[in-house]
Amino acid sequence: QVQLIESGGGLVQAGDSLRVSCAASGRAFSSYAMGWFRQAPGKEREFVAAISRSGGSTLYADSVKGRFTISRDNAKNTVYLQMNSLKPKDTAVYCCAAALLLSPDLAIDVPRQYNYWGQGTQVTVSS
Repeated sequence: QVQLIESGGGLVQAGDSLRVSCAASGRAFSSYAMGWFRQAPGKEREFVAAISRSGGSTLYADSVKGRFTISRDNAKNTVYLQMNSLKPKDTAVYCCAAALLLSPDLAIDVPRQYNYWGQGTQVTVSS
């Protein structure tokens, strides 16, 4: 069992930066590929970024490529999402997710392949 707790959300202005974190409880954090998803009011959940177990492979949605960076610290059981040049359309609840995978180098963007989900943290970007 893995519990995921996000933090770091808040209200920022367009063009600002923000880093959200996801702390995982339980053992063997390095056995999980991690991902960030977001859901805006009235919209479907969408993939944002993913990182492999090793941290060597990453994957990004086209809408955030070049602005967002996902990283992980396996010693701290934490995954991060650094968000730069934020836009009002980035406003959403950001959730992290964990996928138990054998491959250490695979990053995945398919929600159904994730086993555990956090509750999310709200990010609001004002214009």
